[in-house]
Amino acid sequence: MRDTIHESPVTSHEPPDFACGYAGASETRVTAGHILGRAVRFSINPFLSSDSVGYNSYASKPAGEGLAIFLELCVELTGPVNCDTGLVVNVTDIDAAVRAHAVPIFAERIRREFRAGRGIDFAMLGELLDQVRQSLADKFGPANLDRLTLRLNPFRELTMNCRDTRLLCFTEKFEFAATHKLWNDGFSEQRNFEVFGKCANPAGHGHNYIVDVTLEIPAGQELAICDFEKVVDEELIRLLDHKNINIEVPYFAGAIPTVENIAVFAWERLTGRFSNGRLARVTVWETDKTYCTYCG
Repeated sequence: MRDTIHESPVTSHEPPDFACGYAGASETRVTAGHILGRAVRFSINPFLSSDSVGYNSYASKPAGEGLAIFLELCVELTGPVNCDTGLVVNVTDIDAAVRAHAVPIFAERIRREFRAGRGIDFAMLGELLDQVRQSLADKFGPANLDRLTLRLNPFRELTMNCRDTRLLCFTEKFEFAATHKLWNDGFSEQRNFEVFGKCANPAGHGHNYIVDVTLEIPAGQELAICDFEKVVDEELIRLLDHKNINIEVPYFAGAIPTVENIAVFAWERLTGRFSNGRLARVTVWETDKTYCTYCG
């Protein structure tokens, strides 16, 4: 059975590594050497003057009291490995720096805006990420702050490249369920089963697909989530959801519906469709182990 891991995120359903470089200096990533990442989770109750620190950093620290706003800040660093320790930076030092210098920035702004009855839009989130970048820039010794990703919920995140803050990347997850069959009419039946294994089953088989759509937006520009979602839903998800891809999607009359080709299809359906940003990449997850990222 076909079970190929494709270029894309480091771990399943986590923020993708931008290994697929695309136009724009902000997304040219240094690939040589080590990239160390650490996710720091915290919760802020906007109606309290402070939150208890808590004891469970896996859930969030500060803990947040009652109904609180949960956030996760992913910090990525590049730099040499210390010969004595085998570390780029001790992750406990990353945790301490984020909680001492970054969390207060979010807490102060969240409380201020909530108490004034104002919302926090994407332009403001970009400003906050830039403030965090400046506050953390000199906190990790010889390691360089490379990327900050603010996870707004399990399905939505905003990323800043710390080496070029002019652009931000917004990523949201979508889902669809579909059936397909991997088959090449130019192959013999034996060859098809040799290449595609059980995926060549004549009756087909199904997947619950996840699609990560990433939009590049200028820092300071607002993004209307509903408009973004409407484009993805109308131009992509409705065409694939609960469909037999081989039969009901005309594009695949001339293409085998592998995860690679579905990613290309997604890109072609979405590129140029967004009025307030540029499509940066699309990642299609066929299973929690098999996925493909495409940047046209």
